[in-house]
Amino acid sequence: MIDWEKMKAAVYRAKKESLKPVFDIDTITLKDLFHIEEQKKALCENTQRFLDGKKASHALLWGSRGTGKSSLIKAVLNHFCKDGLRVIEIFREDLGALTDISDEIRELPYKFIIFCDDISFEAGDDSYKALKSVIEGSIELPPKNVLVYATSNRRHLIPEFHTDNDGTIVSSGEIHYSDAVEEKISLSDRFGLWLSFYQGTINEYLEIADSYFPSLSPEKRALMHNEAKRYAAYRASRSARTAKQFFELFGDKFL
Repeated sequence: MIDWEKMKAAVYRAKKESLKPVFDIDTITLKDLFHIEEQKKALCENTQRFLDGKKASHALLWGSRGTGKSSLIKAVLNHFCKDGLRVIEIFREDLGALTDISDEIRELPYKFIIFCDDISFEAGDDSYKALKSVIEGSIELPPKNVLVYATSNRRHLIPEFHTDNDGTIVSSGEIHYSDAVEEKISLSDRFGLWLSFYQGTINEYLEIADSYFPSLSPEKRALMHNEAKRYAAYRASRSARTAKQFFELFGDKFL
């Protein structure tokens, strides 16, 4: 058993069929995240309602890679852990264990975020049904002290195909989707809060890069900007992750 009084987070290990406490947690804070102010505000407000015992929503953070989706969830944990928030991370392939995990924690005096990072489901993969049951319950109501926060590169978590539209009809001006389409969009619909993330402009990318080099002279900063632009072009990405990777690779050159 995990001592949740001391532990902020745990990760599910399928081979041992148990939760492993996380001792070395990413220390990222909300202040470390740039140009996602609306997303930060919405997720923090939702989390605060959850902690206050008010109605709160399961959240799907979706969009471009490296834009801060996972980092925001980690920062929310660090911000609210003093108020009793705890996080359990589970990988997509282990979602079948969610029911057992929720049984283990539903009576505890803490509020839990189930963190599912970078999830999507391929055709024929029905493991998403375990996620549905935790969000909405079955004959047993879902636990009141659990929310699911998931990240994905796509808004609809299950791929759709042209053949899924067979049977879709328009009647009296209304679209009546086929059963296949309804099944595939219903998972995303179970998340009451959708937050979208996009790559920023080149100036926003450089501002993030600047945060890693706070004390450069104007001359060195101009050189750093040129190198950072070349690196972004090489990676075809202007994301926060790209700015961090640039710092990790070339930071010594400018510091």
